[in-house]
Amino acid sequence: MGSANVVVVIPARYGSTRLPGKPLVALAGKPMIQRVYERVKLARQVDRVIVATDDERIRKAVEDFGGEARMTRTDHRTGTERVAEVAAHEAGEVFVNVQGDEPLLDPVAVDTAVSSLLEEPGAAIATVVTPIKAPADIMDPNVVKTVLDFDGNALYFSRAPIPWVRDTSSKIQVRHLKHLGLYVFQREALLEYPTLPQGELERIEQLEQLRWLENGWKIRVAEVEHDAVSVDVPEDVARVEKLLQKQV
Repeated sequence: MGSANVVVVIPARYGSTRLPGKPLVALAGKPMIQRVYERVKLARQVDRVIVATDDERIRKAVEDFGGEARMTRTDHRTGTERVAEVAAHEAGEVFVNVQGDEPLLDPVAVDTAVSSLLEEPGAAIATVVTPIKAPADIMDPNVVKTVLDFDGNALYFSRAPIPWVRDTSSKIQVRHLKHLGLYVFQREALLEYPTLPQGELERIEQLEQLRWLENGWKIRVAEVEHDAVSVDVPEDVARVEKLLQKQV
């Protein structure tokens, strides 16, 4: 454990529909992609960080703050496909896909996900979850939920409230788990991803992780305390800036 060469790739697309140019949005004086990059660099198990983008403006911004960037194709359907393109041309045993819109990312979450993969020799993919604390999140389709088997592997991911409590009059204690969009891959599993057929469940739920489950892959799941705070719409900017100020 710990001997694998670990490369983090941050997919950063300019053309966000809800917030165009999202990676370059200023957060307390720095572009968001720089905030994410700097948080990832704090992870202990990471050897290298690369931003994968389809836009020269993002590439330049990354290089201006001293980061490493790679240009990728514009036709990728998912961020993971963009990460896979980078992995096909870069050395590394383990690749981590970190969302480019989480400027408050906890480096411990990255280390936990990497350790989860490395500690299970037969595992090809790992990800992380956190317990849902706000009841409203259980019914929110923008909050992805997951359920696990006895060994800590994902059984399913859904925008629906899983597990569903049928008997509401009973005293059942239910832990709903929020999936955080952070993935760790063995190199071979990542390179195979773009060749896997897209299934009906992925198309219905619009969740790319279901592609692995539908194709018979196992996904290891580790639990963390950190909850993701992402920037998806303009209103999120002020909220995240306030949280950044509290960290100073």
